[in-house]
Amino acid sequence: MKSKFWKGKKVLITGHTGFKGSWLSLWLQIKGADIIGYSLPSPTNPSLFEVACVAEGMTSITGDIRNLENFLSVVGDYKPEIIIHMAAQSLVRYSYKHPVDTYSTNVMGTVNVLEAGRNSDTLKVILIITSDKCYENQEWIWGYREIDPMGGHDPYSSSKGCAELVTLAYRRSYFSNKDHPTQGIAVATARAGNVIGGGDWATDRLVPDIMRGIMKNRPVTIRNPNAIRPWQHVLEPLRGYITLVEKLWQHGGEFSGAWNFGPNDEDSRTVSWIAENLTKFWGDNACWISDATHHPHEATYLKLDCSKAKRKLGWLPVLDLTTALQWIVGWNRAYIQKKNMREVTETEILWYEQLLEKQRLENQDDF
Repeated sequence: MKSKFWKGKKVLITGHTGFKGSWLSLWLQIKGADIIGYSLPSPTNPSLFEVACVAEGMTSITGDIRNLENFLSVVGDYKPEIIIHMAAQSLVRYSYKHPVDTYSTNVMGTVNVLEAGRNSDTLKVILIITSDKCYENQEWIWGYREIDPMGGHDPYSSSKGCAELVTLAYRRSYFSNKDHPTQGIAVATARAGNVIGGGDWATDRLVPDIMRGIMKNRPVTIRNPNAIRPWQHVLEPLRGYITLVEKLWQHGGEFSGAWNFGPNDEDSRTVSWIAENLTKFWGDNACWISDATHHPHEATYLKLDCSKAKRKLGWLPVLDLTTALQWIVGWNRAYIQKKNMREVTETEILWYEQLLEKQRLENQDDF
């Protein structure tokens, strides 16, 4: 990660009002980038975008990624050099109830971003953010690699696999590696899942559901307590995205393609482990119970093989899961204490960068 690289870069982030988009917008503001956001209004109330005053350091445009004409107009007017596409319908259970909305947003939204690339004379990099759930899940005990087949049991997972295939087709048809020196746009996808952190108020998502229950002084009801997920703090994959964009800018087609960003194996934990530790760190008699009612299908086990990112990008997780949960508890306590949440969030980014620098120095000492 290079702060000098981002100084003055024109970056368009779709979905900037969402949880991950807000964290990324703040981080790139700190690095001096000129950020343009394009998104529907904040999907939750409250939202990190609102409580951390993310809009204060960027140009924020309200728009639907499914509206191609409007999006092309924004790209033409603001002339970004980089697009990071994060706008999505991101909830599995919602996708069962609203499949058309899920497919139109996640598939056609991706098409529209890539179409903007075809019509732009300023873009150098397009990064499409998908999900670890894009893979055809076999409930394997080993991690999925970038070359494994796309699939998906539910509309959300399927739509993310579709987005990957759309991106691959566009890259081969219009942005192929051999054409990069003349076309000038490098295109990649990034896959990460079960991202957690302060400021997430989404419904039907484990950590937000737990924190809502805790702050309302009621037992937290947990579905699928034995399901194993590759949990990671939101800053971990965001650092992967940032590093990947830098490489795409500098080396083009060499870094085009798909990339996994996931935690170390020891941080693939059960849902019940997360619930137990969050309630323990909060204290004040917080507790959880298992929900025995029937729920739509969700994968029981899924993890990523991140060897490619570790070897080619030098990307390694730096924040262990226990610390990540403690940060989440601290962030939410600061929120209920009505602290300045932009400062709180930026402080966590600073802490993370300090851990990253410590890791870098330790790796130097190993050689």
